[in-house]
Amino acid sequence: MPEQFSGLIHIFLGALTPVGELRLAIPLGLTQYHYPTWLVYILAITGNMIPPILILYTAAPITNWLRGHSKQFDTLMTWVFERTRKKTEKIIKKYGPLGLVLFVAIPFPTTGAWTGALAAWLFGIKRVQALKYILLGLLIAGAIVTLLTLGVRLTL
Repeated sequence: MPEQFSGLIHIFLGALTPVGELRLAIPLGLTQYHYPTWLVYILAITGNMIPPILILYTAAPITNWLRGHSKQFDTLMTWVFERTRKKTEKIIKKYGPLGLVLFVAIPFPTTGAWTGALAAWLFGIKRVQALKYILLGLLIAGAIVTLLTLGVRLTL
């Protein structure tokens, strides 16, 4: 596989990972592969939107089935759900779905599209609405990560 194409796959797959997301994909594309900023940004956002779609449309039936068939999985999911609720409850209860934008837009570990989608599901935010807010949060987070990677100092 040509290295040029291989780099695009690495960026896309980096954006899919639950810990890496945009924080991995954008710096990888800009510093390791030296692709144009616009291409890295679009590819990273696209890759990072796939997990929320899958989570919001498949989490309930898959999780319910697995929890019913495995005590270990039930224990794991109880821990994941409680942890997600704890991390997101304050901001989502205070700001509603806009809190989802803020949560996803902050490019820190354990924030992002994966946790945002799980939180949206746990708090009963409608799927289409949740995806719009998650996308908006990713666009903001992507801009922040891109600017930081390019060496732009962000001061408040």
